Amino acid sequence: MNHFPIFLATQGRNIVLSGGGDAALAKLRLLLKTDARITVYTPDAAPEIRAWAVEGRLSLTERALASGDTKDAALFYAADEDATEDARTAAIAHADSALVNIVDNLHDSDFITPAMVDRSPVTIAIGTEGAAPVLARAIKKDLEERLPASLGTLARIGKGFRVMAEKLPFGVARRDFWSDFYFNAGPRAVTQGEDAVEEALDALLNDHLNATPKSGHVDLVGAGPGDPDLMTLKARKALDKADVVIFDRLVTPEILELARREAIMIDAGKEGFGKAMAQGDINALIVEHGSNGHHVVRLKAGDPTVFGRLDEEIDAIEGANLSYTIVPGITAASAAVADIGQSLTKRGRNSSVRFITGHNTKGYADHDWKTLAASASYDPQLEAL
Repeated sequence: MNHFPIFLATQGRNIVLSGGGDAALAKLRLLLKTDARITVYTPDAAPEIRAWAVEGRLSLTERALASGDTKDAALFYAADEDATEDARTAAIAHADSALVNIVDNLHDSDFITPAMVDRSPVTIAIGTEGAAPVLARAIKKDLEERLPASLGTLARIGKGFRVMAEKLPFGVARRDFWSDFYFNAGPRAVTQGEDAVEEALDALLNDHLNATPKSGHVDLVGAGPGDPDLMTLKARKALDKADVVIFDRLVTPEILELARREAIMIDAGKEGFGKAMAQGDINALIVEHGSNGHHVVRLKAGDPTVFGRLDEEIDAIEGANLSYTIVPGITAASAAVADIGQSLTKRGRNSSVRFITGHNTKGYADHDWKTLAASASYDPQLEAL
């Protein structure tokens, strides 16, 4: 990640732009949606810029940018569409410690302006670090079509209600309330006007305050062989809802990135001749967080039913009267043969597959190696049946 995405506070701050043509207009259409003070320097302003100045939406100085013009600027846009002039104005802004964007010059810019989906106060920024603007616009178009215009209204009203919602316990109860509002009660009420939305919020909060506290739940999830694209949709949904994620050592960082940012992440991995969390301690963690009303995801590499000590964890969960769901994953055995372009079974070669472990509770596992090494007889006529 070469550009770290942030949302910059603009209220009461000054943004300076040099330029008066098409590039300047494109940036100003976005900047005028903020509550920043906008100052434009150009000896040749487009009619739209002059009109915005007359309306008081920006301050226009009809001359080229000079030293001292960016002293209080939080951001500066060099939009003169001339490489020499852009370099000159950027140097002035840099001297005044402003963050600089040179239009169509990614290399010399301190920041980039992303494609945006505006449902203020909900704002979605889409960036490709300048690599694929067409792709960013396609994503923006898709999101614009999917997100209703009323989303901003719901978010604005909800923002003013956040203090009241703090009557609910932090965590699951509060999150369930907001989910119910944004995805159920709010969209139904907004069709009747803002007053109806506020009434719906009051009624919904009362319902949630008087509801019986939900008990915790545990998802026993298979993370698959390490590739996030090989996770099941059900596994991804579980991670998105998790309050607590208890994960094994072989779960990859890319998969852990899919968990909610607010989730508590607990490393319960075991490493040969290294750090290892005892299974009893893992069971206790699952029960502790589940009993506190949390949605717990016990995340295991591969499939949780294959050498994952699943039954021991289920016994602990059932002993605590907690509900649970097993979310299977692609076992590493299937992924390994797929990666080399083979299959686990093949006519004329083998008709069965066995999964064996190298260790059991007593140490190295002792298998019937003679039986495992025996080759099975093969009858082509029976195979044809």
